[in-house]
Amino acid sequence: MMFLQFFIWGGWFVTMGSYLASTLHASGAQTALAYSTQSWGAIIAPLIVGLIADRYFNAERLLGLFHIAGGILMWALYSTSRFAAFYPYLFAYMILYMPTLALVNAVSFRHLPDPAKQFSTVRVWGTIGWIVAGLAISYAFAWDSHAGIAAGALRNTFLMCALASFALGIYSFTLPRTPPLPQAKKQGAGLGQLLGLDALGLLRERNFAVFFVASILICIPLAFYYQHANQFLTEIEVANATGKQTIGQMSEVLFMLLIPLFLRVVGMKGTLLLGMAAWACRYVFFAFGNAHELAWLLIIGIALHGACYDFFFVSGQIYTDSKADPRHKAAAQGLITLATYGLGMLIGFWCAGRIVDAFAARGVHDWYSIWLYPAAFAAVILVLFAATFRNERVVYAAARQ
Repeated sequence: MMFLQFFIWGGWFVTMGSYLASTLHASGAQTALAYSTQSWGAIIAPLIVGLIADRYFNAERLLGLFHIAGGILMWALYSTSRFAAFYPYLFAYMILYMPTLALVNAVSFRHLPDPAKQFSTVRVWGTIGWIVAGLAISYAFAWDSHAGIAAGALRNTFLMCALASFALGIYSFTLPRTPPLPQAKKQGAGLGQLLGLDALGLLRERNFAVFFVASILICIPLAFYYQHANQFLTEIEVANATGKQTIGQMSEVLFMLLIPLFLRVVGMKGTLLLGMAAWACRYVFFAFGNAHELAWLLIIGIALHGACYDFFFVSGQIYTDSKADPRHKAAAQGLITLATYGLGMLIGFWCAGRIVDAFAARGVHDWYSIWLYPAAFAAVILVLFAATFRNERVVYAAARQ
């Protein structure tokens, strides 16, 4: 289940920027519009899961229906050749896909005897699925090669993911029955609770408010990577670009294991600052790297993804959990998700699209100048965060409770 769930996402999301630019001849603003569907999906997903899945339908059945419908929409994305038709199909797809991230977790947590110990061994197969999708695109099919892109072969990623979505949709109906919990049916949930608004009281604490604003702002440079990294690598003709990008997911596993150590040694502030510094460094490496003698800078920049993501976002989830009242822990996580993948990424995708368009001339991008923008932005956020956030030491084991 987890393998296919993230194989599907990793199979088209990484290369979509390259596909839109090369095959549909989309502008940076149009590419931003396409990627922002993830943010709208993240905003709407809690409503679907909280108001429908948690109260009326078995999680595994809804998962199956969403993925079968998603397979149909993914097939439509494969078949269309105009951005005007591509965008509404993608928007509808992400409204259906984003809730499935919560549904696979719900199925897992309900049926694992000891989720605290066992969930990571299940979830890691999602990372493996993402990696396999990237390796297949680059090394098995060469769809992201210079010749493949010129021939429009990246379109096949949507066909591959459509088939995987149909497979997961059918397979989902064989998963253990996961009906709504009785208390969820009785209690229900208000709109504010679903969006995490019950946790707004945390913002009265100055330190958490600083972290909250920084979480939104750091998503702006993050969006540049998701939206344009593959397009950048393929345009400068890095061989097997999508396969090489899976180094970032591999590093996620390593840095995830290092989080407890860093929280003990440098504290929460130090860990969050290292994550921000990694963002600034990776974009500097992208600015100065190339596909030839300085290709090693690009590889290091990709490998920093684990530090970028884990040290800020995963550590931030731990920090949020440690600060929230037991009654509002889920609401607090929902609030952070809404702020980052919703608001922050929406702003970031828009900014990235505008900046990429500003440094494009006759289909050629000035990537050196483009990457300096998110590098500088991450550096400014780091300095402001360092000056305003007070260090707190959070015990990792307690934060996981």
